[in-house]
Amino acid sequence: MLDEELQLPDEGTESDELYKRLVVKADKGQEPLRIDKFLMNRIEGATRNKIQQALHAGLITVDGQMVKPNFKVKAGHEVIVFSEDHPDSNDIIPEPMDLYIVFEDDDVLLINKPAGMVVHPGSGNPNGTLVNGVAHYLMQQNPELTEFNLPRFGLVHRIDKNTSGLLLLAKTDRALQHLAKQFFNHTIDRKYVALVWGDVEEDSGTIEAHVGRSPRYRKQFEAFPEGEYGKHAITHYNVLERFHYVTLVECVLETGRTHQIRVHMKHIGHTLFADDHYGGDRILKGTIYTKYKQFVENCFALCPRQALHAKTLGFVHPVTNERLFFEAPIPTDMTAVIEKWRKYFQTKGKVED
Repeated sequence: MLDEELQLPDEGTESDELYKRLVVKADKGQEPLRIDKFLMNRIEGATRNKIQQALHAGLITVDGQMVKPNFKVKAGHEVIVFSEDHPDSNDIIPEPMDLYIVFEDDDVLLINKPAGMVVHPGSGNPNGTLVNGVAHYLMQQNPELTEFNLPRFGLVHRIDKNTSGLLLLAKTDRALQHLAKQFFNHTIDRKYVALVWGDVEEDSGTIEAHVGRSPRYRKQFEAFPEGEYGKHAITHYNVLERFHYVTLVECVLETGRTHQIRVHMKHIGHTLFADDHYGGDRILKGTIYTKYKQFVENCFALCPRQALHAKTLGFVHPVTNERLFFEAPIPTDMTAVIEKWRKYFQTKGKVED
């Protein structure tokens, strides 16, 4: 029995689900069989070499435990296989571009991604992505490298094209596997800052609702508070500042589902400001006055994308085991809009209620 638990998101979306999790359960009549042969029989395209590599990397477990290559699968065993689902670095065409590197060593690369940049190539985005730029950067570091012998590197999570902030990449296989497990096990510390429509009632709270693809609009996701459709998702939020018609909040992800913050905040009635994908690019709160409408349009012009920034990222270094923590300042488009709302609220917002 084979159960592919994770449905991978569209390219350019925010998600920790860059690793598929395959669950293979041995039937009751299963005779003892070496794990490589067992998986080759059950997973299309699996080879002994790939399985052996995954075993050595700790990406295959049996009943929750890592096993040796000569382990024999028996009836009732549950085998879990983590497999990558993003382009191999050898398939990436290097392109020169500006990269805002926050931290780098031999194992990891942390980048502050600007809004408007797709993370890696996919349908409709064959080039011009951050990963193309990373490939070129690595070539520039080592003149002996070419696009045909680039070192192995890879993403362990994604953030949306129009979300700014911290993005972590691994520069070695060992780092890639170690960090991917941290993301999959939700042990990464992350905080986002978002400007949302409406006056959030509580100073803090937790949103717990499954997130799944919309049955009506394929490119959108929805929150499903009841039932099993979608994937379990938890977002914690704290109010940072109130501007009456919009609120500045900090979101802490406990899980990392596609569009999680955008979907969860809309679910509780507070769509992200200027989020054209979920209706935040319209006036959702405020007055009927023409001047107010013009004020909001001016805000949209300052920040023509969802007002969401991946501000902090903490993780355990894959080699040194040191706990690292980084912070990226809120970009100028968001700070300009926040300041504009702050001034509006101070001068007019309280009066026009």
